[in-house]
Amino acid sequence: MPLGPWRKKNKAKEHLVEHEEVGGGHAGAGSLGKSSVNGAGLPPPPANLRPKLVFHTQLAHGSPTGRIEGFTNIKELYAKIADAFNISPPQIMFCTLNTHKIDMEKLLGGQIGLEDFIFAHVKGIKKEVEVFKSEEALGLTITDNGAGYAFIKRIKEGSVADGVKLICVGDHIECINGQDVLGIRHYDVARMLKDLPKDKMFTLKLVEPLKAFDMLEPRSKGAKPANDNKIGNGKGTLRLRSKGPATVEDEPTEFEEKAIKKVDDLLESYMGIRDTELAATMVEVGRFKKNPDEFAMALDETLGDFAFPDEFVFDVWGAIGDAKQGRI
Repeated sequence: MPLGPWRKKNKAKEHLVEHEEVGGGHAGAGSLGKSSVNGAGLPPPPANLRPKLVFHTQLAHGSPTGRIEGFTNIKELYAKIADAFNISPPQIMFCTLNTHKIDMEKLLGGQIGLEDFIFAHVKGIKKEVEVFKSEEALGLTITDNGAGYAFIKRIKEGSVADGVKLICVGDHIECINGQDVLGIRHYDVARMLKDLPKDKMFTLKLVEPLKAFDMLEPRSKGAKPANDNKIGNGKGTLRLRSKGPATVEDEPTEFEEKAIKKVDDLLESYMGIRDTELAATMVEVGRFKKNPDEFAMALDETLGDFAFPDEFVFDVWGAIGDAKQGRI
């Protein structure tokens, strides 16, 4: 199968409220929060074309309830939350849906249920740890918040990282051996960690999320997602796309849920990252392609910057096909 390696060829403050009904409406054009412009390099759409949906939010460590609306990507969402609570957007590390806990299975990704409640986790204690890399794999799974912060989504039990108790799920990786990684995509951060020499010490600078007193509990290793895990739990979802308009859609189909979960598992296995938005994009690219070569070309056009290996692309194609046929 002539896949081959690829590279990209073209490249006013909200009010705090206690209760309010979620408003209806349709989404306007927008992009996922990797950039403040859309896939065509255009500026964000005017305010009258942005989503009119109203969501409610709190700071995860405790706050009044805020009301936000009119965002089309993750960066704009963080800006809206920051404005509601009079903090700076860079203070926000990530958001979870319907829980204030650091639950990586409730992490906000590319979809928000129309009835979801958003909890924003902000920066807490900074820490510096030294780690002896006794194995090739550290046992860390990395994801990112859509706005330039890579953070730890999972720690494999019994791994090198599991033996360093200061390293926790939810920690933002700020610096590796003196190199600032702010703004570096999570797959590149994962690659940097993988490329560190074995049998050598290295230093990590981390920032943990601010916790309320009732959130202090034994360190979570990040449970493996269940097969029946729902991506959105409202009656519909606001889908934030990496290219094209944001849209209000029905809940993901059974095919989409199974295919996205399987592709996300493959991302972790091959690249040491988890990213449901990326997995959803790959499923969307592949669902109507007729053969693996056609899928590979479309994937290169859409996500060529990743330079996915041939074996990974073939396995993703197989996972999408298995989901279509009901084999997973």
